[in-house]
Amino acid sequence: MKTRFNIDTKTNKNLKLGFRIHLLVFLLATPIIFITWYLTDTTYPWPLWSTAAWAVGILFHYLGVFVFGKNKI
Repeated sequence: MKTRFNIDTKTNKNLKLGFRIHLLVFLLATPIIFITWYLTDTTYPWPLWSTAAWAVGILFHYLGVFVFGKNKI
């Protein structure tokens, strides 16, 4: 029983770490995408589409780990 608890704790930490890495990559890549857009062609704001889609992915990842992940046994 104690071993199962330790496995569940490690899995929960891995899920949280995965979310934090996902968020960090999002926060680091978004400015690079906007800088690339600004330096190349600013006629159409195409980075807004990728940023919005990625933000929705971050939101669902957060919900899956911190909100709905608490119900797992």
